[in-house]
Amino acid sequence: MSGTMDLTGSGLRYFLEVAHIGSIGQASERLHVAASAISRQIAKLEHDIGVPLFERRPRGMVLSEAGEILAAYARRHQLESEQALTDIRSLGALRHSTIRLASSEGFARDFLPETIVAFREKYPGVQFQLHVTSPGGATQQVRDGTADLAVTYSLAPEKDIRVEFSAAQPIYALMPDGHPLADREEIWLADLLPYPLAVMEQGTTIRQVFDICVSLEGLAFEPAFVSNYSGALESFVRMRGGVTLVGYLTIRRRLGTDGMKAVPIRNPELSRRSVQIQSMARRTLPAAVSAFLAHLVTHTEGP
Repeated sequence: MSGTMDLTGSGLRYFLEVAHIGSIGQASERLHVAASAISRQIAKLEHDIGVPLFERRPRGMVLSEAGEILAAYARRHQLESEQALTDIRSLGALRHSTIRLASSEGFARDFLPETIVAFREKYPGVQFQLHVTSPGGATQQVRDGTADLAVTYSLAPEKDIRVEFSAAQPIYALMPDGHPLADREEIWLADLLPYPLAVMEQGTTIRQVFDICVSLEGLAFEPAFVSNYSGALESFVRMRGGVTLVGYLTIRRRLGTDGMKAVPIRNPELSRRSVQIQSMARRTLPAAVSAFLAHLVTHTEGP
């Protein structure tokens, strides 16, 4: 390995762009830099480090294990450089800052807008960008550096992610007021068998724990309604079509006003999910993001 290796210059920027896109040609177009120059810089990085950073494949370039490590470093370096410039320009004040959030869909309907409105009452100069995606997609945006914080459900630890806050989120049965089960203090999943059930599609965390519980309990549900949009499932309940499964945090503000009741489900398998607030591992958060994180944790823990 060379003793003069540069991990701060244009070579790192070119490397990160190729890592993101998977193609030197496309990186050349985006950066307006000759493909040969990008290729030379990456070759120099690989020579200096002493190991390949990419696997060259017919359909593009994929990061090697060493490349993954360098990409994580490069993203942190890029974000912290941006943070330093922002802090210098604003002299550390919480004004004219932009906080980038990623979340799964349930948190985007009420919880995050409400939390953002409350924060902006104190810091009106802070702007927000929210990208709604899958739970895994929200985590990946933090890992890639395109989001400062992710608010999402998780079933397992994530690589290169710092969990700023985590709390178990048991699953509730959401049903219309007046439903035969609405006055129960808690129910078992099997109690829902006689009623039309609306569920999220496969691949979502709530569906994963539901499927595990159904398998372990030997139950046989035939859902009346399946969707990838929780808002449609909640409308199905509100229109008295049946019952659906929800995390309490994503529905709590609408209970009592939308004619719906949430009843806890006792099955322990349905308590495997946790709500997490995630940031990039080993990244120093900007002042505005740190302030919003503290505000977000308070609202997550609140009633």
